[in-house]
Amino acid sequence: MRVYYRLLALLFLFLLPVPGNSGIISGLQKYYCKRRSGRYALIGCLPNEEQIGRFALSGRKSCRKKK
Repeated sequence: MRVYYRLLALLFLFLLPVPGNSGIISGLQKYYCKRRSGRYALIGCLPNEEQIGRFALSGRKSCRKKK
């Protein structure tokens, strides 16, 4: 039973947000944006693009060309 608690604590440590652009969560967010054929924008979308997502922790946006 103690093994489960240790695994849960280890999982929790790996999922904590990391300062900067590294970490598991930001990597997954970038992957999700690319998967939706988007671009990871630091400031905002270009005029010929639409916003398809927003990353809550960093305020960055996922953009893709308008259809």
